[in-house]
Amino acid sequence: MKHSNSLRIITIIAMMFLYAMISFVTNLAAPVGKIWGASFDDPAQAERMGMLGNLFNFLAYLIMGIPAGNFLAKHGYKKTALTAIFLGFIGIAIQWMSGIFDSFAVYLGGALICGFCVCMLNTVVNPMLNLLGGGGNRGNQLNLIGGTLNSLSGALTPMLVGAIIGESLAGKEIDDVNVVLYIAMAVFALVYLIIRLTPIAEPSKTGEDVVYERSPWSFRHLTLGVIAIFFYVGVEIGIPATLISYLTPKVGFAVAGMIAGRYWVMMLIGRFIGSAIGGKVSSRIMVICVASVAIALMVAAMLIGDSIMTKTFVQGSVMDIPLASTLLVLCGLCTSVMWGSIFNMATEGLGKYTAKASGIFMMMVLGGGVVPYIQSIIAGHDCLLSYMVPVIGVAYILFYALWGSKNVNKDIKVD
Repeated sequence: MKHSNSLRIITIIAMMFLYAMISFVTNLAAPVGKIWGASFDDPAQAERMGMLGNLFNFLAYLIMGIPAGNFLAKHGYKKTALTAIFLGFIGIAIQWMSGIFDSFAVYLGGALICGFCVCMLNTVVNPMLNLLGGGGNRGNQLNLIGGTLNSLSGALTPMLVGAIIGESLAGKEIDDVNVVLYIAMAVFALVYLIIRLTPIAEPSKTGEDVVYERSPWSFRHLTLGVIAIFFYVGVEIGIPATLISYLTPKVGFAVAGMIAGRYWVMMLIGRFIGSAIGGKVSSRIMVICVASVAIALMVAAMLIGDSIMTKTFVQGSVMDIPLASTLLVLCGLCTSVMWGSIFNMATEGLGKYTAKASGIFMMMVLGGGVVPYIQSIIAGHDCLLSYMVPVIGVAYILFYALWGSKNVNKDIKVD
C-alpha cells in the first residue's frame, strides 16, 4: 500500500510516542517491585521477591507473543495499538488497587496485564517503523530514533520513583507511589485518545488475504534472533535493576535510583548516535562493536569491585561511588542499539511473514523477566558476581551478529 507523505509522518510520530510508553511501563516494574520486596525480612528473599513483579511483567510475552502477532495480522496496527493501551490502563489500575487490598498477588496480576500491554505495543511499533523505513538500514534508523524516546522514558521512571520514595525503602508501601500510578493511568488515557484520532496507515495486507505457505520458524535467522532477543532484554533490564541493589546499601535507594537512571540516559545518548549513523552503518557491524565493548565493561566492573572509588555529582552534592557502578552505567551506550538492530537482522527479508514473526519475536522478550530473576538469585549473595549472567547473554548476541544473522532461507517466497 502506498502512503501519502503526510500520513506516513503522522504514523511515524504515533509509533514514536508508543515507544516511550513501552519503556515507561516496563521500567516501572522493577522499582515498584522493590517496594513490595522490602516487606520481606531476609535480604536474599527481598531481592528475589522484588524482581518477581518484573518476572510477571515479562512472563506476559510468553503468553501473549504469538496471539499478539496473530491479532496484528488479522486486525491491523491501529486496533492492536488501541487494545494494548486499554490493557495498560487496566494493568496500572490493578497495581493501584493492590495497595487498597494490601495484596502482593493483586500487584503481580497487574504486572502481568501490563506485560500484555507492552508485548502488543512492541508487536506493533517495531515492524511498523521497520516497514515505514523500507527495511534495511533506514528501517533500523527509525527504530533507533524511536529508541531515544524509549530511553528518555526509561531514565525518568526510576528517577521519579526514587525521588518519591526517598533514601530508604523501610516502611514504604505501594500507596507511597500512587502519584506515579495516577500519572501512568492519565498518560494511557491521553495516548488512547490520540491514537484513536490518528489516521494510521496499514503498510501491508492483513487478515485472510494473506496466504502463508511456510511457518516463520522456517527462517533460521529469525529463530536464532528470537534467542538473541531473549538474552538482550534480560541484559537491558538486569544491568540497571541489579545496580540499584548494589548501590542502595552504599548511598541509599533514592541516590541509587538516580545513578541507575543514568544507564537509561546512556541508552538515550547511544540511540541518538545510533540513529544518526544508522543509515550508513549496518545493524550487524553495530552489534558486533557494542557487544564486544559491553562484555569488556562488565568484566572490568566485576574485577575492580569496590576497590576503586570515583566521585559523582548527584542531588546537588558530590559523593564517592564505586568505579564499577560507572562502568555498568556506561553499558547503556552499548545496549542502546541492540534491540532495533537485532529485530532488524531477525526480520530482514521476511516480507509477508513479518507480522507473524513479530509475535514470535515478542514471545522471547520473556527473557526480560527470566534473566534478571536468575541474576537476582546470585545478587542476593554477591551483586557484582551476578553480572556473569548478562555477560553470557551478550556473548550469545555477539555470536548472533557474527554468524547467526545471515538469511540462509532466501528460497522461501515472501511476497
